[in-house]
Amino acid sequence: MRPRAITGVGVVSPLGVGRQAFFEAIQAGTRPAAKDGHLGVPDFDATKYLGDKGLRSLDRLTKLLVVAARLALHDSGLKRDGAWVALAPEQVGLVVSNAYGSLEATTELDRVATLEDARYINPSRFPLTVSNSAAGYTSIWEELRALNVSVSDGNCGALDATACADVMLEQRRARVLLVGGAEAMSEALLLAFQKLDARGDGASDDAAFLGEGAALVTMELPEAAKARAANVLGEVVGYGTAFVPPERDAVLVHASSEALERAIADALSDAGASRDDVDMVVSGVSGMRAFDEAELLATANALGPGSCVVAPKLALGETLGAGGAMGMLAALAYFAKPGPGDSGSTGNATHPLTVRGTLRTAPRTAVVTSLGYYGNASALVMRAPSR
Repeated sequence: MRPRAITGVGVVSPLGVGRQAFFEAIQAGTRPAAKDGHLGVPDFDATKYLGDKGLRSLDRLTKLLVVAARLALHDSGLKRDGAWVALAPEQVGLVVSNAYGSLEATTELDRVATLEDARYINPSRFPLTVSNSAAGYTSIWEELRALNVSVSDGNCGALDATACADVMLEQRRARVLLVGGAEAMSEALLLAFQKLDARGDGASDDAAFLGEGAALVTMELPEAAKARAANVLGEVVGYGTAFVPPERDAVLVHASSEALERAIADALSDAGASRDDVDMVVSGVSGMRAFDEAELLATANALGPGSCVVAPKLALGETLGAGGAMGMLAALAYFAKPGPGDSGSTGNATHPLTVRGTLRTAPRTAVVTSLGYYGNASALVMRAPSR
């Protein structure tokens, strides 16, 4: 992979809205309190960012993603006060992941059809049931006229979206791409995780808090970023993915440490880096014991038992299709501020989100990992910008 510059961030998360709020919370290791087994975006009001017109037919997933896109475009200097000031709409596109689409709209329409009559279904809500609906609305709202791609690969989707964006940039399908993921909380999603005994509601030791939000980065070629004097926050330099099926066909949910170990090795090879170059792993550790153990085993095998592993999902919750993108933003946050030092104390003592090792001063290279529920895994290598 040729290096891809990250020049802006747009984020709506349980830690707040916007780059500054997110970075400060990650750097401080802030862990908000979950409510009823989930971490929502507190007091989210899309009208503060989008105005009060045209929002009635949009679902929560779309609103989260549109706000994140608008923030990313302004943070990267492509827009100012809502108007394009760099490049043109035809040169900017979107590659975004979500795992479950709008369960909110799907559940609503099913409930109306089942409990009342299909004649009473609101036709303006039906388009929201399509998995790429949120991405489509985002492109319309923000005038993104280059390509528009939606990726669906569960927890790995946002990192896979980055690989897709890499190909599109290489083919000159766009000059700049907004890349990341989004996932919205819904009654159906909460119920599903409760039925699987996977919610962090205190009923199980093998549980994770669900989270929601949208996270996007603006990705472009370094020479393009330099040409427009953009502020580079970091670089994506390598990607890897792998799949290892379960030993028995009857098994569906499957945590594969082998798949993640392969993905990390491929990402390092793609980046032209070695395990000794890696300062930290921004992991998908979330509180689901079987998956956490598989991920920690894979990172230990691939990068060494003393490798530093941080877990932003302990603060953000399991954001599914947005999880990898949240991890990318967490890596940028650590790049932006030196770590607590390498004094020999344990990671847990130096930073609340560290689950193994010690967060080094001024980390320069990070591996972002995502372990899927079905034997799939993806990894990304990121580097801090040159100073």
